[in-house]
Amino acid sequence: MEWLADYGMFLAKAATVLLALVVLLVMIVSLKDRHRRPDGALSVNKVNEQIARMTERLAQSVLDKKGFKLRQKGRKLDAKSRSKSAEERSRVFVLCFDGDIKASAVDHLRHEITAVLEMARAEDEVVVKLESGGGMVHAYGLAASQLVRIREAGIPLTVCVDKVAASGGYMMACIGDRLLAAPFAMLGSIGVVAQLPNFHKILKKHDVDYEMLTAGEYKRTLTVFGENTEKGREKFREDLENIHRLFKNFVSRYRPQLNVDEVATGEVWFGIEAQEIKLADEVQTSDEYITRRVREADVFEVNYVTRKRMQDKLAGGFTGIIDRLLVVWASRFHNQKFW
Repeated sequence: MEWLADYGMFLAKAATVLLALVVLLVMIVSLKDRHRRPDGALSVNKVNEQIARMTERLAQSVLDKKGFKLRQKGRKLDAKSRSKSAEERSRVFVLCFDGDIKASAVDHLRHEITAVLEMARAEDEVVVKLESGGGMVHAYGLAASQLVRIREAGIPLTVCVDKVAASGGYMMACIGDRLLAAPFAMLGSIGVVAQLPNFHKILKKHDVDYEMLTAGEYKRTLTVFGENTEKGREKFREDLENIHRLFKNFVSRYRPQLNVDEVATGEVWFGIEAQEIKLADEVQTSDEYITRRVREADVFEVNYVTRKRMQDKLAGGFTGIIDRLLVVWASRFHNQKFW
């Protein structure tokens, strides 16, 4: 069985050499790309054609030959009539925003909106499929400002919420001319929260001093390691109340039909309830709405895609190779009962 041990050592040496080569290559590429941002490109998918292809495939399986041919003739006539009135048909641009706590998706959203606003006409429409449980105030403030650009350009904006648009997510959603929510989508949470641990008592117990120097009375109100004062807590609460006030004013501006004082309690409501208290305009899924719009307009799904840098691709590929080598090596030794 010595040859198995030798073979294992050979694999380990080969993996080490491969790792060294990949690290060297990644370092070289990183030096070249240090001052170059990753390239991005706009991906556009015509939803009308996508649905037509899926329906075609289903019809081919379900209908007999005669029925399928009749359907094909009808579709050709319909396509001709649509092509004649192509200039008159309105266009719908569908954007997707899946928000994390930092609203990272805004980096793509801003490019998508810039491109769409260059093409959109007053008779067109922008649909944003939004999902977010909220996050940082400044990050979602910027994300909301991107949707405001659409409103200010005079382009009808419809926001669809299938799962959740809470806190910062609702701050974005309320900007829509129309807000559609799935029956059990969660909306609301018009409130502000902040929390942080404090280790002052632990440090004091172990005779550890912590010093923090500031210039400005309220440069730091609450700290993680220092002793917090009631004055600092009061200022922190005051700041939270101020942010909450700005949040409520923002929602009131774009949804004047909503009684903000009644809903700005930090609570959430599901789609049907949200419609009753005017947090949403209609109970409807994004699939239902977009499918209906496909019959009336040309619908385009727009995504800004960032290309991965070479070092990211190499790192990902190398990780996969190492994983496979380890699996093969482990399975061989396990089968020989060396473990």
